[in-house]
Amino acid sequence: MVYDVSKVSGIGEFEYKKEEERELYLVDGRAFLVVNKNTVEVRSDEKLCKFLREKYESVMESRYFGRGGIEIVMSGQLQENEVDDLVRLSYNLSKSQE
Repeated sequence: MVYDVSKVSGIGEFEYKKEEERELYLVDGRAFLVVNKNTVEVRSDEKLCKFLREKYESVMESRYFGRGGIEIVMSGQLQENEVDDLVRLSYNLSKSQE
């Protein structure tokens, strides 16, 4: 799966790390985006995670972030601009945990 994080406005510099099965995007040494074969995972607010999991069947608890994040199957249920917003939120949450 190809997700182009460079087109997401409002995020600063980040690091990229390729692992066997996934790609990690990090800010200040903390992951804010995990791109898997068919999904993306982001860090999020617990209430927003719960809301999105209840609303969309393509959203589940993140395997990487656990209860502090969501995993999104890129099936079209969430529009790309909505995923971009979640990536931006995840970046900001990861950056502010210094």
